[in-house]
This record gives sequence, structure tokens and C-alpha cells, in this order.
Amino acid sequence: MNLIKSIVDNHDDLMSWRQHLHQNPEIAYEEKDTSDFVAAKLESFGIEVHRGFGGTGLVGVIQGNKSGNKAVGLRADMDALPMPEQTNLPYASQRDGRMHACGHDGHTTMLLGAAQHLAATRDFPGTVYVIFQPAEEGGNAGARSMINDGLFEKFKMDSVWGMHNWPGLEVGRAVAHAGAAMAGADIFILTIDGKGGHAAMPQQSKDPVVAAGMTIMALQTLISRRLDPFDQAVISLTRLDAGSAYNVIPSTATIGGTLRTMKSEIRDQMLAEIEEVASQAASTLGCTVSMELRPGYPPTVNHTADALFARDVIGDVLGDNGVDTSLTPVMGAEDFSFMLQQKAGAYIWLGAGTGSEFLHSPHFDFNDDLLPIGASLWVKLVQAKLT
Repeated sequence: MNLIKSIVDNHDDLMSWRQHLHQNPEIAYEEKDTSDFVAAKLESFGIEVHRGFGGTGLVGVIQGNKSGNKAVGLRADMDALPMPEQTNLPYASQRDGRMHACGHDGHTTMLLGAAQHLAATRDFPGTVYVIFQPAEEGGNAGARSMINDGLFEKFKMDSVWGMHNWPGLEVGRAVAHAGAAMAGADIFILTIDGKGGHAAMPQQSKDPVVAAGMTIMALQTLISRRLDPFDQAVISLTRLDAGSAYNVIPSTATIGGTLRTMKSEIRDQMLAEIEEVASQAASTLGCTVSMELRPGYPPTVNHTADALFARDVIGDVLGDNGVDTSLTPVMGAEDFSFMLQQKAGAYIWLGAGTGSEFLHSPHFDFNDDLLPIGASLWVKLVQAKLT
């Protein structure tokens, strides 16, 4: 690997920063201590810091010592998940019901490591903006909040880049999809209205529970029978609520679920057909259906030219075998998608090892071997982009 020596030599410090963040996780929009920690580090590196974007988000500004008008943004997410940790590590979470189970502690540290080197050398023309974002998890859309607070108006960057550790892919390899990398995600809630009654006299009711069962079965045909096999979508029904007593047929039932899609036109098609099929299925029992939509993140779509550029950087840092082009996009969602809707750029998956626990597991821990790799990738990307 072609890693930057000063970053490799700083590995112990990077690990201590990362493990401190792991011990002190904070969830969406509560990242005050994390934000303070990041701001203090950036200021100690001599970096100008701007706070208050998306609440706890912040941006560091690093000016190169060569003349140039180009600017790039590098983004790391800071938030943890609202779940208990079961790793028993010496630096395990000290905050009940809070855990860095997705590696955002590592993402933050890799960007801090890159920022430290870039600030110390400044051997590039133009400007680097290091973006530390809150609230990626749980549909809280910290990226959108930072944008709404004027991220791209105040900081005039030409492109923006994100990176995520990726368990299951070997350390020393990385992925930059040319096009879609992750799906869009929406939540929908179907409310089935019928007529309640005595469980012993169902003929006097319009049973929404049976209608819910028929609706669930009917919705399973949408992907297999209404979607073009060359398109991609996932419908998962994850909640079913009805009734308050065993001898009462309730008046209503609700079905909740998520739709994952790669294309906006497929999203629109599937949402319309979910409501249509549910209404048709429920109508056989004399019930009606209304649908509430809770829009989530759009698909994460890399700009093709930037993805290919990222592959060149990956190859330079990780070697000829470092670029993986075999991993297909996944149906998980990522709010970096909001940034890529407004700016050129790409989202990179960095291999975390084939034996690692996967993301969002209570046993997950970020692989500290990645810290100098990810930080070096950031620096090399800046050097290649700002030429």
C-alpha cells in the first residue's frame, strides 16, 4: 500500500481518538461532546472551524499554500445508534443504550487524521472543506439539515466525497460504484378501516384483521409480478397492529413497512401500486385503505466520472488489486445521497475485513487498521483533485 508515512506514524493517536469516540457515543442531533472533540482537534491543527450546521455539525476550512480556485468537500458522519453494546471491549460504550455500531467513530477519526496532515502540509492549490455531519442514522437526515443551514452556499465546493467502512470486503480494497451505490428508503403505513364487532358474530363486522392478512399476501406479488426483473426494489412489511381484546373484532388495523428502490420512477410506481393493491385486497372484505408516506433518503448515486476518478486514487493508494468492481449496490440507504444530488462526487466503501461483524450488530467494532488507510485515501484524493 502507498500510505502516507506521517499518518501511519500517527496510528496510535488515531486509535486513541477513535476509541475515545467509541466510548462516548451520541445519537442523532445529540452529538455535542463529539462535536466539541472534533472542533478542538481541528483548532489544534490550525484549522478554521465553523459550527452550527445541522445543529451539531461543523466544517473545517483548510486553505492550500498554492494559488487555485478549486475546492473539495470531504464528509464524515458522527452519530451513533440507539442500541446497547455487547462487545465487552475495554473501550466499550459508557452510555447506556448508545453504541457506535456502524463505524462513524472511525469515519470521524479518518477525516481528522487527513485534516491534520493536510493542515500541516497544505501542499495543494485551492481549499479543502472537512465536513463533520450529525444524524445520518435512523432517517434523521443530518446531511439535509446541514444543506438547509447553508452548507453549500457558505462553502463553495466543486465536489463532495464520502467514505464508509465495509465489513465483508477485504482490508486493502475499496469500492466506488459508477452510478447507484445504495437505495432510496421510504416508510409507508397502511391503515385498514373496517367495522368492529363481536368475535363470535363476524358476519356483522367488516374484519380489518383478515383484510390485513389478504393485503400482506397481495403485496408480496408486487416485486415478482409487477416489477421488471431488470429493475430493483424491496418491499418489507415490518409492523402489524390491530385489536385490544381477544373477543373483539377491531375497527382498524395498520400495516407498516419500508420500500427500497434505486430509481425515482420505480419508487413512484411501487408506491402507487402498494396503495392500489392494498385497497383492492381489503375491498374484498368491505374495508377501505389509506396510506401515509414518510419519505426517507433518496438513492445514493455516484457521478460516474467521479467514481472512476476515485477508482484511480484507490488504485494509487491500495495497489492494482485494491479496486473492487464486483460488489453490487445494496438496498440500505445513506443520507450522503442529499449531498450528491447537489454536488458532483462519489461515495466510497472501504474494506473492513471478511471476518468483521456486519454493521448495526451489538458486537460490531470498527477495525482500527483502517484508520491510516482511510486518512491516506482522503489526502491522496485531495492531492489528485486539486491539481
